[in-house]
Amino acid sequence: MITIPYLSSLSTYFSYLLLIFFGYLRDAFTIIIDWTRPNNFQGYAPICYRSEDFYIRRLYLRIQDCFGRPIASAPDAWFDVVERYSNDNNRTMNRTTTTKRCLNLGSYNYLGFAASDEYCTPRVIESLKRFSQSTCSTRVDGGTTTIHKELEKCVADFVGKPAAVVFGMGYVTNSALLPVLIEEEGLIISDSLNHKSIVNGARGSGATVIVFQHNTPSHLEKVLREQIADGQPRTHRPWKKIIVVVEGIYSMEGEICKLPEIVAICKKYKAYLYLDEAHSIGAVGKAGRGVCDLLGVDTADVDVMMGTFSKSFGSSGGYIAGSKELVQYLKYTCPAHLYGTSISPPAAQQIISSIKVILGEDGTSRGAQKLEQVRENSNFFRSELQRLGFEVLGDQDSPVMPIMLYNPAKIPAFSRECLKHNVAVVTVGFPATSPLLSRARICISASHTREDLLRALDVCIAV
Repeated sequence: MITIPYLSSLSTYFSYLLLIFFGYLRDAFTIIIDWTRPNNFQGYAPICYRSEDFYIRRLYLRIQDCFGRPIASAPDAWFDVVERYSNDNNRTMNRTTTTKRCLNLGSYNYLGFAASDEYCTPRVIESLKRFSQSTCSTRVDGGTTTIHKELEKCVADFVGKPAAVVFGMGYVTNSALLPVLIEEEGLIISDSLNHKSIVNGARGSGATVIVFQHNTPSHLEKVLREQIADGQPRTHRPWKKIIVVVEGIYSMEGEICKLPEIVAICKKYKAYLYLDEAHSIGAVGKAGRGVCDLLGVDTADVDVMMGTFSKSFGSSGGYIAGSKELVQYLKYTCPAHLYGTSISPPAAQQIISSIKVILGEDGTSRGAQKLEQVRENSNFFRSELQRLGFEVLGDQDSPVMPIMLYNPAKIPAFSRECLKHNVAVVTVGFPATSPLLSRARICISASHTREDLLRALDVCIAV
């Protein structure tokens, strides 16, 4: 649990009340003005009412220059940010032809593979020449190439599972898969801070969804025990299936899942375990194989292993790894496999090549060096932020580290001032977090040097 300082909580509530009050006051004047003007709806209702986009108009648009900043280079340790300006109070943003060279503290490029790589890049270019940039088809039609089959075997071997299936988008991997795995009369027990893709997938499944306190195995056990005893609502029949869903590293908290305790509880109560390793696979563990590798958990104890390729592997897409029976079932039923365009061949080749580098199959020790570098960089930066008095969330070895800002006015202030000092950061507020828990989320990469990190610390202190 995050303990919010009293003054921070009070000032945050006051700021939101002030913003909302003046927003509705301006809306009231706008309604009066619009009432005097003829409308041009021609019998149609407004497609979007004022109350529905109030947050966007009165809060988000004021600071939208802090989000969606275009870049003009690869997301390496340093990248080129396109400069923008607005002539209408940020309602619309206009790009300039100039760029600013900035230290990148926002991309998920944990191992540095998103930039040009001596092993990966030539092989990706070769695959582009051989297969083109897209299959222009779903996997079940003409979208399965020899690279896709090689990728699925490579992923299964890497995570330690008998089989795997890959999808063209990480978000869809969760949101389309959960409705296939479980339906009505089933129970999903989800961590309270799970990613939106898990939330949407759980809601779309039709199953009963219960949340447990974030990363708290004791509460998970309490919920499981109560739900098994009570059974289904109204009928009290036994649940047909129970799935516990957790993440390896929580993307907004930087915390590592308490996997050994959760595995023991799932075994005790005969519940399936679904592990989302979007931010942990490739980034943590001695061999980069994720939280199971880091915490010494046998992958056989995790029933469904999910992950994405858009972080540590410098590519795109997602995967599900599990038993051969599970993977075969998903290939017959999952809409992301049946209807979604397959991963582009160059993206698939990038994943295969980066995994080979991580495992040392490129004939060098660069993969081990990258893993060691991201671990050292993450632990150094976190400890220095804490020493300097910043309130930082997350655990050791996690490359994700949120710096708490709390007050909504600090979101644009921190972002804009960092940009002035040539440091690009990601700031996060409501609705991605609770209104009280606005933060700047720092993502550390193996491509960052110690000088880069020291510069970033100096800028954070100054800002």
